[in-house]
Amino acid sequence: MLDIQNISKTFEKGTVNEHVAINNMSLKLEDGEFVTIVGSNGAGKSTLFNAICGSFMVDSGHILLDGKDITYDSEHSRAKVIGRVFQDPMKGTAPNMTIEENLALAYSRASKGSNPFARAITKKKVEFFRENLARYNMGIEDRMKTKIGLLSGGQRQVVTLLMCTLSIPKLLLLDEHTAALDPATAQKVMDITKTIVSENNITTMMITHNMKQSLTTGTRTIMLDSGEILLDLSGDERDNMTMEDMIKMYSMKKQKEFDNDRILLS
Repeated sequence: MLDIQNISKTFEKGTVNEHVAINNMSLKLEDGEFVTIVGSNGAGKSTLFNAICGSFMVDSGHILLDGKDITYDSEHSRAKVIGRVFQDPMKGTAPNMTIEENLALAYSRASKGSNPFARAITKKKVEFFRENLARYNMGIEDRMKTKIGLLSGGQRQVVTLLMCTLSIPKLLLLDEHTAALDPATAQKVMDITKTIVSENNITTMMITHNMKQSLTTGTRTIMLDSGEILLDLSGDERDNMTMEDMIKMYSMKKQKEFDNDRILLS
């Protein structure tokens, strides 16, 4: 369970460039919830993910994961229990290392009780990685010694997704992880994502600019604006919500037109 309690973050405080990125935000996710997050550019979506991952410390408030206060834990220690897939397919992997090396490194880092001096790559591990990759029909299970940097964007994202979930994380963060892919590949990666999340009951948050996708993926939809949660939709309200209804609700709350073309055209 993720429990965010009244967190705030202001960048360049006390200067002419002062920017309130997160404003007294609270949010609670139950185990296994899949929450999609939408909002205009600068709404605070990636900043929220960075706060959860420990890329910076929040100015105030607390972040609890599975009952443990991780507010002041290092980014490195949080990475053992939080998986994150970025928009850029090259992030989160070592491009000059092979598929099996990347997977072995991620698996050893996240596995409880793993011996850091044990041989990272074994026949048993490689076969385990191959079996998992083969399930998703991306044509990479027989390319285990290929460098990650030589794969297509979709193939890299699937490897990164597998790196984050071979050892089940307490929280999975998907930061527009299909946005840089062509539509067909993006749909395939999204289908694989849903399968992995569903089969392993992983508590998940996904940032997307596709409003239609935000209402049809997962169990709950949140809209951010100026570092605050403007809308929080679930259950029948979300099931019956259309993209047009969502835009109207935004306009009523903010008393202004929804002006983000990237979202409207997704």
